[in-house]
Amino acid sequence: MKNILLVFTGGTIGSQSLAGTIDTSPQTGFKLLQMFAETDNDPNSVVFKTIQPLQILSENLVPQHWHEMISAIESEVLSNFDGVIVTHGTDTLAFSAAALGLYFHDLPIPLLLVSSNMPLENAHANGLPNFLGAVEFVRRIQLGGVFVVYQNPGQLLHIYRATRLASCLQLSGDFIGIQSKAFMRFEAGDLIRLDFQADNRCAIKPLKADFSAWVLLIKPYPGLDYSQINLTGVHAVLHDLYHSGTACTTTEYGAHHSLSEFIRRCRQQQLIIYLAPALKSELAYSSTQDLLAQGAQIIWNMSLEAAYAKLLLAYGNFNDASAIKHFLEQDIAFEHVCASTNTE
Repeated sequence: MKNILLVFTGGTIGSQSLAGTIDTSPQTGFKLLQMFAETDNDPNSVVFKTIQPLQILSENLVPQHWHEMISAIESEVLSNFDGVIVTHGTDTLAFSAAALGLYFHDLPIPLLLVSSNMPLENAHANGLPNFLGAVEFVRRIQLGGVFVVYQNPGQLLHIYRATRLASCLQLSGDFIGIQSKAFMRFEAGDLIRLDFQADNRCAIKPLKADFSAWVLLIKPYPGLDYSQINLTGVHAVLHDLYHSGTACTTTEYGAHHSLSEFIRRCRQQQLIIYLAPALKSELAYSSTQDLLAQGAQIIWNMSLEAAYAKLLLAYGNFNDASAIKHFLEQDIAFEHVCASTNTE
């Protein structure tokens, strides 16, 4: 018998469609349990305890909701459970997965996030297969940590480490892992491990579930005008990079388009600007070298989502720059990937 803590937070997997509108419903979570009981090969081998700390569409999520999720989970006696399953929307799934993965970095039981691309009543929804996969993981795999279970339409069901899930692909409901890699997959009834990276994580003191509200995330695009960005009240900046670890540094078409000039502006206001994602290697583009020369700090070998969540935890838990820097450099939840770009 497996005991599972089931945490409902809303999202499409917790929604229903009515008159052309999809919105959360307090009853949909229990519809999921009914579908599980009707579909699973051995439903009586699992006992669920359900809690519902949130009922939101995930596009409405703010970091305070991560605190609420964590508080609700930690209010339970986790030693009484073999695993935790969190239902979540797809829009901010990768960010929440990273946040929970980092916070629960030393969790001795598995915590799995599951979502659905469509409301459960839709015949094409993948919410039930994802949930079945999460339950099966708890049944078979005695492995602590935080994971995401997701099956893209027409593909095998995959399990991702929570800190290595990329945001949903544009104009689709598909997810992939960082570097197109997954941790495990279901195939012919078996769970097959795909990632055998050595566990080189650093042991750290328990974190507070405090996520800073003062980290500004900026995404690059052609023509970005940095003069329009207000830095009032900001404690740190995280700037996304193009896939090659670059962003615009030229002033040829105006200094207001140059990230290098924006870094100088941040430095004048005593703000640290962090850059991610970027793979560390012996070679780097001239633009990347210029950004480093201007004083930007690159969060190496980490996804944007993980870097953002880790920065929020860093600025919520530590007060001095050296402690923040040390925390960012430590691999605590498999958030640091190797420099290899080979796909599975």
